[in-house]
Amino acid sequence: MSGSLNDDSFHQDLQPRANNVSDYLSHQLQPPPPPRRPRGFSATAAAIGQTTSRASATGGKAKREREKEKERTKLRERHRRAITSRILAGLRQYGNFPLPARADMNDVLAALAREAGWVVEADGTTYRHSTPPSQSQEAAFPVRSGESPISSGSFKSCSIKAALDCQPSVHRIDESLSPASLDSVVITERDAKNEKYAALSPLNSAHCLEDQILSLKNQTFGQLMQLTQDIRPRENESQFRGTPYVPVYVMLSTGFINNFCLLIDPDGVRQELSHLKALNVDGVIVDCWWGIIEAWNPQKYVWSGYRDLFNIIREFKLKLQVVMAFHSCEGTESGDAFINLPQWVLEIGKENPDIFFTDREGRRNEDCLSWGIDKERVLRGRTGMEVYFDFMRSFHTEFNDLFAEGFVSAIEVGLGASGELKYPSFSKRMGWSYPGIGEFQCYDKYLQQSLRKAAGLRGHSFWARGPDNSGQYNSRPHESGFFCERGDYDSYYGRFFLQWYAQMLIYHVDNVLSLASLVFEETKFIVKIPAVYWCYKTSSHAAELTAGFYNPSNQDGYSPVLDVLKKHSVIVKLVCSGMPVTGQEVDDTLADPESLSWQILNSAWDRGLTVAGENSLSCYDREGHMRIIDMAKPRNDSDRHHFSFFAYRQQPAALIQGAVCFPELDYFIKCMHGEIVDDLVPC
Repeated sequence: MSGSLNDDSFHQDLQPRANNVSDYLSHQLQPPPPPRRPRGFSATAAAIGQTTSRASATGGKAKREREKEKERTKLRERHRRAITSRILAGLRQYGNFPLPARADMNDVLAALAREAGWVVEADGTTYRHSTPPSQSQEAAFPVRSGESPISSGSFKSCSIKAALDCQPSVHRIDESLSPASLDSVVITERDAKNEKYAALSPLNSAHCLEDQILSLKNQTFGQLMQLTQDIRPRENESQFRGTPYVPVYVMLSTGFINNFCLLIDPDGVRQELSHLKALNVDGVIVDCWWGIIEAWNPQKYVWSGYRDLFNIIREFKLKLQVVMAFHSCEGTESGDAFINLPQWVLEIGKENPDIFFTDREGRRNEDCLSWGIDKERVLRGRTGMEVYFDFMRSFHTEFNDLFAEGFVSAIEVGLGASGELKYPSFSKRMGWSYPGIGEFQCYDKYLQQSLRKAAGLRGHSFWARGPDNSGQYNSRPHESGFFCERGDYDSYYGRFFLQWYAQMLIYHVDNVLSLASLVFEETKFIVKIPAVYWCYKTSSHAAELTAGFYNPSNQDGYSPVLDVLKKHSVIVKLVCSGMPVTGQEVDDTLADPESLSWQILNSAWDRGLTVAGENSLSCYDREGHMRIIDMAKPRNDSDRHHFSFFAYRQQPAALIQGAVCFPELDYFIKCMHGEIVDDLVPC
């Protein structure tokens, strides 16, 4: 507009000065000069241009910031959901809260409030039994239909404070006060009288309100976590209701069968079985001892005592698992008999002691036969494998009728000392005591021949020896040059020796299970894996190395073993420790039974193996039972893995004498079965 005014004035000044038409036309044809602009116009336009470009740049930056904030919000939400998931899992597992599968924080708040003695109604109204909410309390928060308190401009902070000051001590859950990202807000009398509420601006200030709600939520969350820690677990462990059914088998005493394979106390057997039947156990486990059945002469098997025992078990309609016990029994405090290997084997051992495992000092371990003679004909013309095969075939032939009727549910094959898959590296016969690292058991001439052959194939014949700095049975890892931090176990020689040592264990289990599959065909096999959990917090895992598991901190020594067990489709029975490891014990023994157990369990489940459990010690207290149940049926496992059965090792003599707390054992069995457990009276 200013430009057009300047042009008119320009033409008025020009016309009187034109002398003729040509001058006028020529002057008209000339381009007009640029219009005059107000002072400061150019600077203003430049400033406007700069502002526009700056605004454009700022807008792009703001957009990028918004995108980044969206990503941060997503990450925070994921983190919040992960924390919520862990809280819910912890409350279910340790707080005994039967929360629904898709529980949210409202369910958690309601459960905590009910546990603290409050009444929580369906609409979220919360109050004590003695002080139900009155109509005046409901009117303290006037909210019109379809309008939230946040949108009501007349609802000032002073009215909030006045309303809260007149409220009794009542937990009130008001969903309208929480944005979509918040789960719930709990307002208590203490929070209402906090000084923060006195300085609140009117509720139509959304940013201020969100900050206050966020602060309130953080405070409330901390209070809820403290409340969760203070709540005492209920005696009624109802969280096991509806969990998978895990059968429980109880191991019978060895004292019922004498060394002549005769059943010496049928009445005692019936008495024990009647107790177990009353406890609703699913079956029993019986050890068939090689040292009793083939005791005096090779291939002369006597099964009469076991036939009588099995007939009594069948009377009680209990299932049966049988252990092919190719090891000796040292006896127990409960009075279990001391059972040696067959006498004819011990006589051979006097002439040829190399049929037994041997330590570095030349001491012979008569708990079981050395794996070096698996294919050596040193047992009256038979190899170790042939001896095991003949024993299992004789059992199957003798009790074929029990297999036909399905009375025998599974066969456990003994593969080492104590029936477990391991070298006898920490035998009490040799003076070992917990938590010693044990000694390597590879110094008989047959295993030494195998070691020399393996060293020759590697081109290092001087490696054909056992380590000379591995300590004694009761040494600690730091006391030996082989097992200490950065010790020889991780040298080239150390890795070669330990791999060979573990490979001999794998060869043994593969050969024995191959023969067992020929004998029992479709019968399920069980292999027991020991729990060598001491020294687990060291880098070498010394106790596991001497037992035959090449499982240092930088190596998974159980995978090769489980691969072989997967090949034969066996049930892996893991020995579980139900006893807690205290802080002092961790310092002294560097033990970690829980980590070891989960390493083996997860590795087995990843391979699709069926897993069972057995307790290593007799535990009659609630805490020990709970540890075992949590391992048998892990409630945080999304794949719902659980034990196929549990073998309960107990002291039968103490059971008969009434020393065992029957309510505790009954509680354990019902939890394993996934039944409802009533409150039990402590023993």
